[in-house]
Amino acid sequence: MNAAAAQEWTVVVNDEEQYSLWAADREIPAGWRESGMRGSREDCLAHIDRVWTDMRPLSLRRTMDATA
Repeated sequence: MNAAAAQEWTVVVNDEEQYSLWAADREIPAGWRESGMRGSREDCLAHIDRVWTDMRPLSLRRTMDATA
């Protein structure tokens, strides 16, 4: 197993409800927060696939809902 495979990852989310993967040992960038999911890269990516079902930013979804 290489070092990257053994690394722990965290799923982060921003105010637009967009998800990303971040190395757990690094400081989370401004504008992002932890979602509560940590684990292997594969587990975190699988979590993102399950929860991020609408790729549109939150502001766009709200605008589209208001005009519907």
